[in-house]
Amino acid sequence: MRLKKLQLFLLFLFLLSPASNFPQDLKTELDNLLQRYNEFGYFNGIALIERNGEVILSKGYGFANYEWDVSNTPDTKFRIGSITKQFTAAMILQLSEEGKIFLDGKITDYLKDYRKDTGEKVTIRELLNHTSGIPSYTSLPNVWSDSLRNHYDENYFIKHFCSGDLEFEPGTKFSYNNTGYYLLGAIIERITGKSYGEVLKEKILTPLGMNNTGIESKEEKPVKKMASGYIKAGFELFKDPYIYMPNALGAGNMYSTVKDMVKWDKALYGNKILSEQSKKEMFTPNKFGYGFGWFVYKTVFPDGDSFAIIWHTGGINGFNTIISRDTSSGNLVLLFNNTGTTKLVSMAQNIHMLLHGGQPVLPKKPIKDYLYEIIRDEGIDSAVSEYKQLKAQEPDVFDFSEDELNYLGYWLLKQKRIDDAIKIFKLNISSFPKSSNVYDSMGEALLAKGDTAAAIGNYKKSVELNPGNQNGVKILKKLGVNLSANKEMPTAKELQSYTGEYELMPNFNILVRAKNNRLFAKATGQPEFEIFPMSKTKFYYKVVNAQIEFKKDKSGGVTGLLLFQNGKEFNAKKIK
Repeated sequence: MRLKKLQLFLLFLFLLSPASNFPQDLKTELDNLLQRYNEFGYFNGIALIERNGEVILSKGYGFANYEWDVSNTPDTKFRIGSITKQFTAAMILQLSEEGKIFLDGKITDYLKDYRKDTGEKVTIRELLNHTSGIPSYTSLPNVWSDSLRNHYDENYFIKHFCSGDLEFEPGTKFSYNNTGYYLLGAIIERITGKSYGEVLKEKILTPLGMNNTGIESKEEKPVKKMASGYIKAGFELFKDPYIYMPNALGAGNMYSTVKDMVKWDKALYGNKILSEQSKKEMFTPNKFGYGFGWFVYKTVFPDGDSFAIIWHTGGINGFNTIISRDTSSGNLVLLFNNTGTTKLVSMAQNIHMLLHGGQPVLPKKPIKDYLYEIIRDEGIDSAVSEYKQLKAQEPDVFDFSEDELNYLGYWLLKQKRIDDAIKIFKLNISSFPKSSNVYDSMGEALLAKGDTAAAIGNYKKSVELNPGNQNGVKILKKLGVNLSANKEMPTAKELQSYTGEYELMPNFNILVRAKNNRLFAKATGQPEFEIFPMSKTKFYYKVVNAQIEFKKDKSGGVTGLLLFQNGKEFNAKKIK
């Protein structure tokens, strides 16, 4: 359910594929990969993987309950979070097939007491594909730490949490939205006169034999074989805070097992639950590659293979899940994790790579965990020295990504060890000098220290590298710094010169086009996004922290581009 930041693997899903030393047996390869994720602290849960419709691996890793050392097994029940949305969408489509609801009908056609000014503008379709413009209640201040713990009835919840003013005109933008699916859950109840759980059981669970799937009741009766949810706070594991699950109605209130989810996957290949027309509606991507309860993106492998991946993640109080379907071959990846946010999307990508005979990107040891122990035992200076030495001598053993040091720096900041945090952020700047985020983090630490002048300098640098950093712009404004607009912007003729196709790798390109003095970029199999000028040759994305710089030859002809993302730099040659 919780989706604080949409995970955008915007341009290079599988560009890096180091050699694997795994044995040839696929089941062993998959198990070794997942064991490695478990060993490095990235995965604690259950995996079920199918190839061509056949189960290859079904196995638990780590503990369902740490207090009692209860192991995860394929029969363990997990909260599935936002994967609930595809079941809500399926029930809406079933009601549509029965003529009881119209996808282009309005909210107020079905929720008569919903506010008229917005409810008469927003359609059911726009609730389904996250283009309604209604604010998501999970983004409200303090909602996770306070409001979602309270036992609200549905009418109160809709009035006070799901009836905000529109953030944009319905249908014009994509904004991932839990409010929309809560309203869909309520609409299902109003139309049928039954509870969401009853309709779910009647229309989907019983017909498919999904006997270990359901919703947690308002009475909060215990669910047998249910895993506990945990979060990692700093470098320790804690039980995740309580949430009243009915507050996630339709958006994230279901639990299931990986075995039951296989039954759901197989049902989506037939017509027992949905007609072909309804499935076409569900799996047709709208804005941002989202259908009804599913993301649909094309994936490209280094060998040129490409296919559509239909997927969705879920996250709710300690539980993180993913279902990822390659319908071209019948491959299925199910990963349920119960130790908080982790790398499920990249894990699923790696598994799909193996299923297609490719080489996975092997997970590396998190350097932040190793440095934490050195800081604890020997101090910050020893940690900085060790980082530099390891990066020079063992670059392929540890994960030296930007996020690792950023996490460590913020943990130190939270511990009020400001000077130590500044040393870590400084180390990150030296490692990733072209990243906007590292300067933003340093600015925050310097403000905590009281060094306003130095903080301003870092925030300015952050915004210079990424003008889309609204946090930096906002803080600078509070500090009395109003950034003047860069007057050296590209002309219409220069924008036109950047249009064309740029090759990042074989069969994986970026297509750039100009329209009405605006520039747009689209990677193979990905949605198109506008890129915004920060100078005559440099542009930035607003949807993700990434920038593009166009390269020219001595005569001024455009020869290629550089893509900056996640602290890395990628060259693309202009081919058309």
